[in-house]
Amino acid sequence: MVRTPLTPEERERGERLGRLLRTARGERSMVEIAGVAGISAETLRKIETGRAPTPAFFTVAALAGALGLSMDELATLCVPAPA
Repeated sequence: MVRTPLTPEERERGERLGRLLRTARGERSMVEIAGVAGISAETLRKIETGRAPTPAFFTVAALAGALGLSMDELATLCVPAPA
């Protein structure tokens, strides 16, 4: 199965999500947050660095819960501001 390449907008949205999650994590370790979310630290690392710009919905929801963020907050903050 060949995956369709991501658009620049999709890549930017993934990078924005990664920055937001990294900021929300603060001083807590990746291992701690990943454990609470039920994902691997490597998956969290990939999301935070933008190497996994389109994580699954349930992964994002689990991270939001582990970080005390609402999905509404994430959606609002990950959408680019109108030009």
